[in-house]
Amino acid sequence: MFPETDVILHGADYNYEQWLKYPEILENDIRLMKESHMSVMTLNVFGWTLLEREEDVFDFSPLDERMDSLHKAGIKVILATPSGARPAWLAAKYPEVLRVNAARERELFGMRHNHCLTSPAYRERVRIFDEKLAEHFKDHPALLMWHISNELGGECHCPLCQEAFRKWLQEKYGTLDNLNEAWNTAFWSHTYTSWQQIESPSPKGEFLVHGQNLDWRRFVSDSHISFLRNEIEAVRKHTPSIPVTTNLMYYNEGIDYVKLAKELDIVSWDNYPRWNAERDSFSVALDTAFFHDRIRSLKHQPFILMESSPSSTNWQNTACLKTPGMHEAASLQAVAHGSDSVQYFQWRKSRGCSEKFHGAVVSHDGRSDTRVFREVSKLGLDLEKLSGVRETGTKSEVAVIYDTENAWAINEIQGYKMSRKNYHETLVSWYAPLYKRGISVDVIDQSADLSTYKLVVAPMLYMVKPDFAGKIRQFVDDGGVFVTTYMTGIADENDLTFMNGAPGPLEELLGLRVEETDCLPDFRTNTVEMNGLSYSNIDISDIVISEGAEVLARYTSSFYAGSPAVLRNGNAYYVAFRSDGMLEDVLISDLADELSLSKAPVKLEEGVTAVRRGDYLFLINFSDKESSFTPDHEMRDLLTGKTISGEETLPVNGVMVLTDDGRF
Repeated sequence: MFPETDVILHGADYNYEQWLKYPEILENDIRLMKESHMSVMTLNVFGWTLLEREEDVFDFSPLDERMDSLHKAGIKVILATPSGARPAWLAAKYPEVLRVNAARERELFGMRHNHCLTSPAYRERVRIFDEKLAEHFKDHPALLMWHISNELGGECHCPLCQEAFRKWLQEKYGTLDNLNEAWNTAFWSHTYTSWQQIESPSPKGEFLVHGQNLDWRRFVSDSHISFLRNEIEAVRKHTPSIPVTTNLMYYNEGIDYVKLAKELDIVSWDNYPRWNAERDSFSVALDTAFFHDRIRSLKHQPFILMESSPSSTNWQNTACLKTPGMHEAASLQAVAHGSDSVQYFQWRKSRGCSEKFHGAVVSHDGRSDTRVFREVSKLGLDLEKLSGVRETGTKSEVAVIYDTENAWAINEIQGYKMSRKNYHETLVSWYAPLYKRGISVDVIDQSADLSTYKLVVAPMLYMVKPDFAGKIRQFVDDGGVFVTTYMTGIADENDLTFMNGAPGPLEELLGLRVEETDCLPDFRTNTVEMNGLSYSNIDISDIVISEGAEVLARYTSSFYAGSPAVLRNGNAYYVAFRSDGMLEDVLISDLADELSLSKAPVKLEEGVTAVRRGDYLFLINFSDKESSFTPDHEMRDLLTGKTISGEETLPVNGVMVLTDDGRF
């Protein structure tokens, strides 16, 4: 990705514009960056007003000085286009750029991302600035990559967006008859007889036509992608060979990241787990690993960790510090799952405003003799030892299907268990037994190619898109194993239920039909028996009729005791109930053995993870106690240089990066 450098990048967001009145700080920053083994800095994320204080009056000299000083120090620059936070003068002159909320109220200037994605004025001012920026720095030797905007998200309901939405719908449906049928608008006599009658969903108007809500989400996602493309075209005009990225976010359901990633050369994301705040470290690590794998799977190539905190994160409910060693464990977890960088927000803590207490490499006192600075510096040194890991890939025999549009549709459901739909949590519960066994997993959506996998797991696949049933049928016919669950095959891409009931187009493949679905209040559970063992059933239970599928487990309580709870039809499995995690663990373990899935060559204790990347094995102890392991053959730890052949010990938050010269 970066022929100019041969290291795993180590860097931070550098908001130098906050320190221009303190040249001694700017000078000292360079020294501290070198001391902490920084190789890259991200500049200009929020630098628009500094460089264009009034319309068409550009002064890039402050940024010139920072670019030059970093280059002189041997530090590369990821240069951002600053469209995520527009200048006050721009909002005052072009009020159309300010967003309108769902209640149809125009927002005032302030915050970030308060811009209309549709506004021609905003797109034009962004394009002009981006082109000027790219033209000015196109030949600068420090320029490594473009960081387009920042944490895209949100929506606007202004008149410009309403017209753009109607045009989007006309292009999609062609006629109002097609739209009315797709949205089932005969419900409550909401049939549209003119395109101008259609508005975006609003708490003051229509918000219960699920097909309309779904298309609005698609339109907003497409608007973000179009806005991003406008910026990419502007910088590529002058720097066609410089790669582009934008920083994605944790479970941001406002944008279809699979589609957005197609516009990028490199995918990056901002990772802020709630370490020590809400759950045990292993549970946080598990959830984070799932999202790392999702980001890597967007392009099936290494990604960039654009932001993380080296200490606390101020916007979380409880701003817990990372315990000693946790910073390295969390950072190398990202590298293990495919990141070619570890970067921070932020380099130096701001003196004022909302992020003055957000973690940083350098705190308000500017000192380097702190625990955080020492841990960051140690990580920087260790990353230099892992240069061979850079650009290596991950080969997965298993895929878990996480589909953004499916998540949108599930969120709209008015039924089942309203307070606990738990789509994300369910995905992670099926990912967990694979992660615990050191089995690599891709996280993909329904559009992905399945031919390279042995096992595909698709929990809660409520929405089945038109080509997926045929694709999964071919996958199973070719010998692949498919596992799905309750709340699958209920609705089509317009959120209209299938006429034959659930599991819709997967009925023949699964050899069953769902007659009813029971939802359990929090105080009630059912039990399921399989192979002489009992499993808890919480939240939701499908009452299933087998149409040829083999029954592997049955309910043992409630009025549907004796009816099927787990079924198998050839290589297709259906789990009809939500478990507390035990059933997933047993079933996945059996399938891993049956399919001879490639596992980590070590036996792990609870809370220790093993992740393979290329010819490297990352062992990380996310438990609350010291742990031991024994590899099945001799290996070498890249961090210490030690040869590992017998029993070894990993302390809490301990990390080893093992290699065996290609024997994995």
